[in-house]
Amino acid sequence: MRPDRLLYGPFNERFDKASTVWLDKHSAQVFSLYKDIHSHPELSGHEKRTSRILAARLKSAGLKVLEGVGGYGVVGILSNGAGPTVLIRADMDALPVEEETGLPYASRTRGVMHACGHDVHTATLAAVAKVFSENRPLWRGTAVFVGQPSEETASGAQAMVDDPRWKRVPRPGACLGLHVDADVPVGRISLVSGWFTANTDSIDVIIHGKGGHGARPHEAEDPIVAAAQVIVALQTIVTRRVDPIEPVVITVGSIHAGQKHNIIPDRAVMQLTVRTFSPKVRRQVLSHIKEAVADASRAAGCRARPEVKTGVEFTAALYNDPRLCEHARSVFTKIIGRGKVVAFPPTTGGEDFSVYVNALRVPCLLYGVGAVSPRPLGRFRSPAGRPALHSSRFAPVAQPTLRMCVRSMCALAASLMGRP
Repeated sequence: MRPDRLLYGPFNERFDKASTVWLDKHSAQVFSLYKDIHSHPELSGHEKRTSRILAARLKSAGLKVLEGVGGYGVVGILSNGAGPTVLIRADMDALPVEEETGLPYASRTRGVMHACGHDVHTATLAAVAKVFSENRPLWRGTAVFVGQPSEETASGAQAMVDDPRWKRVPRPGACLGLHVDADVPVGRISLVSGWFTANTDSIDVIIHGKGGHGARPHEAEDPIVAAAQVIVALQTIVTRRVDPIEPVVITVGSIHAGQKHNIIPDRAVMQLTVRTFSPKVRRQVLSHIKEAVADASRAAGCRARPEVKTGVEFTAALYNDPRLCEHARSVFTKIIGRGKVVAFPPTTGGEDFSVYVNALRVPCLLYGVGAVSPRPLGRFRSPAGRPALHSSRFAPVAQPTLRMCVRSMCALAASLMGRP
């Protein structure tokens, strides 16, 4: 069969058993790797140490390894006869956050922390590769393991697929990924079918006015007034210009103008984030934003043409293939039981995992693995009040979370592979 065709086979009970036996024997090693990565976080574009460690782990498992793909990207290829090809991705970068977890293995790098669980993802990838390598008699096909840099800046995936060496990576039949879930307790898995994450656009706006004295506003062209009108106009795009069934978020995250009480400045600078799902609605909203800025600027008497820069940063929406999602639900139910696989709605957050899907045009699934204790801890009185992802106090319940990550990914990937 073609390697880019999936089998959607039944639950591979023998492989799942092998993965649990492997975890029983090696869970301390997986935890040790996680702690090491957590203690030495690296920001986007600086994942030198992490990528070197991951590459070494993949090589020791007998994989063919490509290093330095799109920066510090790592790709491990494990070929095991004729059968489907499945790509498994983990992101490696950390965040510019000062850690406040109090963990004995807390970050040793001032102002940098694995506050989003990418340390869990990287340790999981290394472990899953080892399980597949040591159990080749139980599956057929090719497993591709991708350690991706710069997910937090939404640039790493694109850099990897743009790298000429990416052409040496076998084309998969599906792309799989997981993410720790700070809203779900350990022992559970969350699934979103269809649109999962949103298109995320960063937009820069510059409104040009004419400076003057605050006591003689009629002699000036006030860009601050124009900016205030833009803020109101942007919200009417959501409420009056777009089908109310379509989710849209427009947020003004930054606005800067002027420097003294009695001076009307020459310009106002705004930074926006825009979240949509469908490509059609995205195009519509971006067009309306340009119109709103131009109209508000003109109405406020600012004669110079304003600047609206779209595409400053962009991440495409992620679509979880419904068939693959339903297949995963069946597989996960086998390993954790009915009622522990929970359906979640989409999020307007961004995720550049979508780059692989759009570049390869294959189905994908990104799922969540519960990472928090089911009981409130300390001053966090309810699950909703726990530290969220990107928080300086976010700390997954590491060992059971790692075990679930490894076991669930092994079970899902193996179910899509060939059998001996």
